[in-house]
Amino acid sequence: MPINRDASFLDTMPANVAIQFLDRVKMSGPREAFRFPAGDGWESVTWAEAGDRVRKLAAGLISLGIEPEQRVGILSGTRYEWILADLAIMCAGAATTTVYPSTGGEDTAYILADSGSRLLFAEDAGQIAKVNEHRADMPELGTIVTLSGEASEGVLTLADLERLGEEYLAKHPSVIDDHAAAITADQLATLIYTSGTTGKPKGVRLRHKSWVFEGEAIKSQGILTEDDLQFLWLPMAHSFGKVLLSTQLACGFATAIDGRVDKIVDNLAVIQPTFMGAAPRIFEKAYGRIITMVESEGKKGIFDKAFATGLEVKKLQAAGKSVPLPLKLKFALFDKLVFGKVRARFGGRIKFFISGSAALNREIAEWFNAAGLVILEGYGLTETSAGAFVNHPEQNKIGTVGVPFPGSEVRIASDGEVLIKGPNVMEGYHNLPEATAETLVDGWLHTGDIGELDADGHLRITDRKKDLFKTSGGKYVAPSSIEGQFKAICPFVANMLVHGNERNFVSALITLDPDLIADWAKDNGLAGKSYAEIVTSDACQKMVAGYIDELNGRLNRWETVKKFVILDRDFSIEGGELTPSLKVKRKVVESNNKELIDGLYA
Repeated sequence: MPINRDASFLDTMPANVAIQFLDRVKMSGPREAFRFPAGDGWESVTWAEAGDRVRKLAAGLISLGIEPEQRVGILSGTRYEWILADLAIMCAGAATTTVYPSTGGEDTAYILADSGSRLLFAEDAGQIAKVNEHRADMPELGTIVTLSGEASEGVLTLADLERLGEEYLAKHPSVIDDHAAAITADQLATLIYTSGTTGKPKGVRLRHKSWVFEGEAIKSQGILTEDDLQFLWLPMAHSFGKVLLSTQLACGFATAIDGRVDKIVDNLAVIQPTFMGAAPRIFEKAYGRIITMVESEGKKGIFDKAFATGLEVKKLQAAGKSVPLPLKLKFALFDKLVFGKVRARFGGRIKFFISGSAALNREIAEWFNAAGLVILEGYGLTETSAGAFVNHPEQNKIGTVGVPFPGSEVRIASDGEVLIKGPNVMEGYHNLPEATAETLVDGWLHTGDIGELDADGHLRITDRKKDLFKTSGGKYVAPSSIEGQFKAICPFVANMLVHGNERNFVSALITLDPDLIADWAKDNGLAGKSYAEIVTSDACQKMVAGYIDELNGRLNRWETVKKFVILDRDFSIEGGELTPSLKVKRKVVESNNKELIDGLYA
């Protein structure tokens, strides 16, 4: 099915998320809705079973005095209960405040206080303890409901809340349907606090119509049906995770949920999903793992020939040209010997991946595409309810983020900034009227990203407006482009930060993937050494320098990396250098390594 630009679905889409969910339960009742880890296996629930629990939990919230648009927080990792809590909050007419489980105690207290959250779903005793340490800073917060812990003073279990709801429903059987019918399209559904690199995070106010629009816009493309199976591991506190839930409600497919990042590869083999959303780091890591494994097994020759053939075939197909028979036969052979094995690592049934939250390197996308693993890159912000652009399987332009969702508009400002208008755009920033006025001008969201549209309406993002820097020689540099290219060249890299603002040359801070570099160390006489010992060794420094030389051969003279440092540990969410969606916090990294960076220019 080609790209659908028809926005007529806007006239018939559900009024709010509660009705969207309740309608899905009626339509797909006995079909599988969710599956999740249980003991050594997976447990499956139907839409009817999920709907029954959501109704009870929503009624429980109402029985505790939660009123329309009042905020209810969720402080938890990605799990089935997170989704139940979120749907229950919205079916009660309230609004969800999302909090990452990795958020520190002080910021957690700020988010819950600033949002005015009245009740909190907390994952376990550890998260509850974090909240209680700052309880005095959250005067409006009342009951806590634990998703997996035990009841105590002021703390209910999920089962306790369901019992309260069951009792309330016995006396008020129509309460959930009545609340759902009363929710307007412009009513607040979600508050998501953006992970600021400086200062306090900003709460993005997202309305019911935004989430419904997101799901219905994807549904209108006809690329997902009830028969698909999603694997969902992304943080549900992030808009990317939330939009995939909206898409599920619109399309009706089943979702397997497990937020443990270290289990992604194992889970793919077991679940065998048809699609999955992921941040680019996941694809980079998989690419690096396969490349280094092939080299260590002495199979680099056949792999290089296979991918050269695959890239040639895909290039011809993208240009609408026929593939010559000899090339077609060679490709079929390599598909059996090489590409089929690569696809099997991802479960063997993938129709496509969706990449978002950061830029995906073009070469890595082409590598996956050559193996028959299509990555549809999309683009959006928390302020656009995640999705604003996405590629289509039948017109996937690698290197772009696709076309705007039908029903939305895009404009490129005179300075190259991407501006967006549509139902998915936020209401504004919570309690921040000045910041809202700066970002939303006459209904147009100023994204802060620089981009350009091609003749077919596909958007290519150049860089973040604030990340572009000028060297002391007056030349502009787009750091993310350089970083992306290096990740395609060096299979061992985890993260790279390019620096050079008002400097006379460009430098870089580099971290290596601990697992991959440990395997490299075994083959290079450094077995048993610590990460810090490996990366400071002459052999490792020489190896990385070789990849830097290869990178520089692709760059303009003023962009070339003259000096680099391999840091003695990788960036992490816990260390504050990465957002929960695995994006590097540039200002934090530069601040933490100021002396080291200054030393490169001494």
